[in-house]
Amino acid sequence: QVQLVESGGGLVQTGGSLRLSCAISGRSTSRSAVGWFRQAPGKEREIVAASRGIGSPTYHADSVQGRFTISRDNAKNTVHLQMNSLKPEDTAVYYCASTTRYSTAARDYDYWGQGTQVTVSA
Repeated sequence: QVQLVESGGGLVQTGGSLRLSCAISGRSTSRSAVGWFRQAPGKEREIVAASRGIGSPTYHADSVQGRFTISRDNAKNTVHLQMNSLKPEDTAVYYCASTTRYSTAARDYDYWGQGTQVTVSA
């Protein structure tokens, strides 16, 4: 069974940084794509970043380009999301998800973590 566990969320001031981690079991990160999504209250879930594998181009949403970076450690089967220059509008529950077919659409991901709250104070 595939399981994803996020960690690293919390409360931070505007301009601060956080690093989210997603530990994956039951599916190798070297043979799958991983995405980070977020959902703010009253809004739809949106893609933040996605990675199809080491050496392949990564995807970052326009709203986080230059501030967030997705990376993976295949030896530890873990994917990270480094978030810098955080803004209040980044406040959301952040989810990592796994798929065998690279995509930026949430519907294409078949396994999801439980989510971790990120709150950015003004």
